[in-house]
Formats: sequence, C-alpha cells, structure tokens
Amino acid sequence: MLYIMRHGKTDWNGRHKLQGQTDIPLNEEGRQMAREAAKACSNVHFDLCYCSPLIRAKETAQIVLEGRNIEIRYDDRLREMNFGEYEGIENCFDLPDCNVRNFFFHPESYVADKGAESLDDLFARTGEFLEERVLPKVKEGKDILIMGHGAMNSSIVCRIKDMPREKYWSEGIENCKLMRLL
Repeated sequence: MLYIMRHGKTDWNGRHKLQGQTDIPLNEEGRQMAREAAKACSNVHFDLCYCSPLIRAKETAQIVLEGRNIEIRYDDRLREMNFGEYEGIENCFDLPDCNVRNFFFHPESYVADKGAESLDDLFARTGEFLEERVLPKVKEGKDILIMGHGAMNSSIVCRIKDMPREKYWSEGIENCKLMRLL
C-alpha cells in the first residue's frame, strides 16, 4: 500500500507565508500534530518511509515513526515545490499581482516566473521518484509512507489518481493527516 502525509505546522504556516524550499522547522503546534498523528497511525503498517530532506518533513517523520524501527530514506525529489523569489511572501492569496497566487486558484494555467518551479518540472521529478523508488516496492507488497509537503504531495496524488491539473488541490492535503493512495 502507499500512504502520504504532509509535515506538521510551522511558524510560516501560521503566518500564511510561502515556504517552498526554504528550510523552516516545525513549531510546537506542528510537533504536537506529529505526536497525535503517531498515535492515530500506530496500527498502520509501514515497511519504509521516503521523506523530503527539509527539516519540517524530517522532524515530522521522526516523531510519527519514533520507536517503530522503520527506515526513513531522504530524497531530494520530495522537496516542496520551489517558489523562487515568492518564498517568504505573506498572504499571496490576497496579492492580485503575485503570480504564485494563480497556482493556488488556477493551477492548470500557472506559468512559473521569478525562479519558481513549473508544474511540469514538479510532475517530472515526483513522477521519476514514484517510478524508480515507490511503485516497484508497492508491487512487491511493501507498505510505503511518503512524508512531504502540500504542493509536492498534491503532485503525487494527481499522478497516482490520474487527475487533471484543474483538480490539483481537490484532495486537500492537511498537515499530519494520513492519506492512503494505493
């Protein structure tokens, strides 16, 4: 089986700042969310966890899997989407001239600029990761957990469920909620 989870909350989540690949740690609320997630999925079997190398995902995975003897493998292809110069901007939803705003409301027409990663590039790296690392393990009968981020996880959900870009955000990737994909 294949499961996915998004990291716990950070101070930037609370301030509605675009994190992207900026390496922001969990805050205490995020750590508590991870502890609660650990309890909620304590009876779910995982053979292996693949995790983003960003600290918020690493810390969440370590808390969720603490004491379970489950290997955590870090892979750069699981980093959050790169938002370029937009990283650190607060409340981008409220800024009509912020191009990244379009990504959240109309992902099918998003065009990356100012050093931001395109959806094509994000889909390419997560697709390569799934084909190389995850799907062969799932075919062997392994139970895999992917610990990642909102936009990156959404790309994996879209690929696994063969969803169009218009539906990119439709699954609602909440912090520290386990989602079964396969």
